[in-house]
Amino acid sequence: MASPRSDTPLAEAVGTPDQAWLRARLEELEQIYRPSASEGERRAAEWLVGQFRELGTEARIEAAPAHGTYWWPLGIGTALGTLGGIAALRGRRFLGAALGALGAAGIASDFPPHQRRLRAPLPKRTTYNVVCEVGDPDAERTVVISAHHDSAHSGLVFHPALPKIGDRLGLIENIDTSPALMAPVVGGPLLVALGALTKIKALTRLGTLLAAGSAAAMAEIGSRKVVPGANDNGTAVVSLLALARRLAEHPAPGVRVILLSAGAEESFSEGIKAFGERHFAELPTASTTFIVLESTGSPHLLVLRGEGFLKMYDYPAPTLELLDTAAAELGIWLYPNLRLHNGTDGLEALAAGYESAVIAGCDDLKQPSNYHWRSDLAENVDYSTVADGIRLSEAAIRRLAEPAG
Repeated sequence: MASPRSDTPLAEAVGTPDQAWLRARLEELEQIYRPSASEGERRAAEWLVGQFRELGTEARIEAAPAHGTYWWPLGIGTALGTLGGIAALRGRRFLGAALGALGAAGIASDFPPHQRRLRAPLPKRTTYNVVCEVGDPDAERTVVISAHHDSAHSGLVFHPALPKIGDRLGLIENIDTSPALMAPVVGGPLLVALGALTKIKALTRLGTLLAAGSAAAMAEIGSRKVVPGANDNGTAVVSLLALARRLAEHPAPGVRVILLSAGAEESFSEGIKAFGERHFAELPTASTTFIVLESTGSPHLLVLRGEGFLKMYDYPAPTLELLDTAAAELGIWLYPNLRLHNGTDGLEALAAGYESAVIAGCDDLKQPSNYHWRSDLAENVDYSTVADGIRLSEAAIRRLAEPAG
């Protein structure tokens, strides 16, 4: 663990968050039942605007259309794979191959940062992004600190016993990348297509089994209620408030800061995608940095090295070096070298060409604490890690600021 260096100029410039203040706000937020693109998500956005106002900063809500789930698009894709497998096993090979390929391609396109084509014909609701701008509006350098205020549906695939079983089997200790949970989802229909084309019935049967199992898992997730979402991602939301409070009291000269809390992250980042469609054109990639906060109430803070559902996208070395160096100066130990076979809102900024990074958290099993489970409560959050995430974010902002004068 790095030794604290509280005597450094950076450490002296960065504030110490009030953990009791953070918890009080997080306990308020977790009381709001807030599925993606829902009335509850809107209430959470309005609550956040009110909190910013109490801190002396102005925020606005930007509404955008969103579908609001991921289990319907993926369920449709896996259902196509299942039907394709049944057709192929009954002798209709080309129909089976076509349905399997269509399902696999649709699923792959629905993963961020792609175009999410499978959900295009599905019903739309409204998602609500909250945008608060602080600092110098005319500064050349912009830093976007992003969170999300919707919360996730639970499901048996998120049962906390599963990582413990993996650990007992020795599957976690020597890996630095989370399991590719979506591989069977897209793999089932793909195997159906390959099995049908090659006349290998064992492949077709395996693909059909995976596709049907994935479709059942999606249906089960859709039937569940959302969790309180304290760690994922209320911790990041209250971190935005703490940063607004700090920057109002001690501005960072020469930098424009956008504090963004996106909606519909849990439905495959529809809120940040809408933000990008509205604002990326006015945020030059050469002078804008995105830092996403995600589940920072776990015991260990980390900076993701990369992420992606199927393909791994590595985060830019300059941003990683910025955060690693700042953490060392602040005496913050970062869990090393973790990558995620999943996706956060950071994928949208990364794919758009921005210098970007994700500050996240994990437990000893390299998982976010209480991930998508009913135990994701404010009482189970590690507030010292949340505070370190806020300090690291503020340090990044001050490092990226233009010299005053």
